[in-house]
Amino acid sequence: MKHLFIVNPTAGGSDKTGVVREKVEAAFARRADSTDTYDIYVTRAPMDAPGKIREEATRNEHLRVYACGGDGTLNECVCGAAGLDNVAVAPFPTGTGNDFCRMFGPDKDLYRDLDALLDGGERPIDLIDCNGRYCSNICSVGIDARIGTTVHKYSKIPVIGGATGYVVSTVVNVFKGINRHMRVRMKNYFVDEELALVCACNGRYYGGGFNPSLTARPDDGLLDVFVVKKVDIITLARMIGKYAAGKYEECPGYITRIQTDEVTISFDEENVVNVDGEALYAKDVNIRLIPGAMKLVVPAGMHFFD
Repeated sequence: MKHLFIVNPTAGGSDKTGVVREKVEAAFARRADSTDTYDIYVTRAPMDAPGKIREEATRNEHLRVYACGGDGTLNECVCGAAGLDNVAVAPFPTGTGNDFCRMFGPDKDLYRDLDALLDGGERPIDLIDCNGRYCSNICSVGIDARIGTTVHKYSKIPVIGGATGYVVSTVVNVFKGINRHMRVRMKNYFVDEELALVCACNGRYYGGGFNPSLTARPDDGLLDVFVVKKVDIITLARMIGKYAAGKYEECPGYITRIQTDEVTISFDEENVVNVDGEALYAKDVNIRLIPGAMKLVVPAGMHFFD
């Protein structure tokens, strides 16, 4: 088996290539009798990883890919591995957090344990196809997508930085207007009105800790879709904590949950779409679940899929 470590040198604000190399070399030194091989590839530009993964997949009978970075790095690896039967992907976080991994609860830190990953198995999971871009975790449109995809613009300002960037991004986007006119269609559901957001969950966490779905699974063939109706700033402030904690049932007049495998959304003009934390721009959005589209590495000792 070939192990390919994809390192994003900009993830987390600092280059972790040296740290990754040290961990990889130590792990394989402990496995001197193994016939497995490995390579460390440092990405050179956004969406550089998919091409490298597909190239290696043609050369190796069995390839495991480790996304060394954050959710953006994982998304690139997912895009490269989707539909390839001989490729499995593992997040290997090198920063402070990874929203995809949070879904696994007490087992999430096993994705930081390289030995557990190397000893782990593999399991098919579903992926989202959003206008041709693959996504393993969450897609959304609306106020949350606008906040999440512009936060980096403010976090890079020295006097702001870090988590304060979310606060600034929230304030700026709220004052630009919370709601947008959308036409949302799912099976037996259609709405044509102003909405705050629509969030389609294959995983459970996004935006650095928002957890709208407590039960979404990446292997059940379903999306948990949340439609949040038009709200004013006071209502948004009152209900955002409930939405973030998965307590949508406490907001029946504003939040509707639907389980489906496809949702289409259209706007009057182009809007930002959050795809695993990455930004796409579209006027018409198609979010479609593809069952078993990718193999996920399941670390040794993980019980989530039991």
